[in-house]
Amino acid sequence: MTQQVKRAFKYRFYPTDEQAAELSRTFGCVRLVYNKALQERTRAWYGEQRRLSYVESSAALTQWKKSEELAFLAEVSSVPLQQALRHLQTAFANFFARRAKYPRFKSRKKSRASAEYTRSAFKWCDGKLTLAKMAEPLDIRWSRPLPEGAVPSTVTVSRDAAGRWFVSLLCEDTITPAPATNAAVGLDAGITSLVTLSTGEKVANPRHERRDRARLARAQRELSRKAKGSNNRAKAQVKVARVHARIADRRRDFLHKLSTRLVRENQTVVIEDLTVRNLLKNHKLARAISDASWTELRLMLEYKCAWYGRELVVIDRFFPSSKLCGACGMVAAKLPLNVRQWTCDCGAVHDRDVNAARNILAAGLAASACGDGVRPQRESSRTGRSSMKQEPQRATAGIPRL
Repeated sequence: MTQQVKRAFKYRFYPTDEQAAELSRTFGCVRLVYNKALQERTRAWYGEQRRLSYVESSAALTQWKKSEELAFLAEVSSVPLQQALRHLQTAFANFFARRAKYPRFKSRKKSRASAEYTRSAFKWCDGKLTLAKMAEPLDIRWSRPLPEGAVPSTVTVSRDAAGRWFVSLLCEDTITPAPATNAAVGLDAGITSLVTLSTGEKVANPRHERRDRARLARAQRELSRKAKGSNNRAKAQVKVARVHARIADRRRDFLHKLSTRLVRENQTVVIEDLTVRNLLKNHKLARAISDASWTELRLMLEYKCAWYGRELVVIDRFFPSSKLCGACGMVAAKLPLNVRQWTCDCGAVHDRDVNAARNILAAGLAASACGDGVRPQRESSRTGRSSMKQEPQRATAGIPRL
């Protein structure tokens, strides 16, 4: 059964000098409005113990435009400025619901330069996109077609640190579920092998950051020699950003292909609930863990499983997948990271990663069959007490972050 989802299609475009200047002004105004509204909300809360609403912030924006100091805000499209206030309202809603931290101010150097246009602020005609305050359509490189008959509801224009311009079109798309299959797979995340499948296959870690490490180090050395505030330093910063962009693009492309393949071939995908934030505290492995990008892979699996009618089961992070013998069910007392192959007391010889992936699959299938909240018990070889806790989670539908 097909389903309608909102899907973002991202393309690169090349603005003219006039368009680039207009968008740069818009980015600056969006950042200013967001920061000023955040400052007013913070002052109202700590000074008067009251919350400012979106309506009050919008009224304040109107007054800012009328002031002599901020009159330039009226020179750009008003829609991106209103969207900035809506984004701030969402950030506060997430904060009060304890889903996020307190909103932070946007930095000119570190924050993403972007502006969001709703339907009233752009013109879409015959595959050409013209933004408000612009006379000519954007020169977009259509690397893939939009859904037939699709009309964008929201357009987001952004510029990354490498100076590349992107436009993201949010459209309604019809997703057809993939053909049903009886296959299921368990995934064990690693560093040498990015993931090990319960079938015994090991997907090698491309190590994109390591492959470009020399190029990145050279660009960073050149940056360190440039005087702060100089034009040469700005050019060197762009060169460093281009190396980072190359690494991120290649990593994202690889993860998309891997996640699509796993979802297409399997009806059920089982993974572990890894706490990457805690794992990054290991300073010897932090760089390799960041390069592996397990969190991004999980996000891709979540929305693709929801799209194509697959089931994603996430088992508890404390499940001893590596130390559990898949043959007899005993749990090894200790299993250091440098031990890649071990022998159980029952005589079974295990490859650490393959055994973990198979145990993850078995636990996920058991949880899927029993239902959410079920925690199968297994006795430990040392204490005779339960040593396994498992909490399956279902994939939820949502808009992917591209």
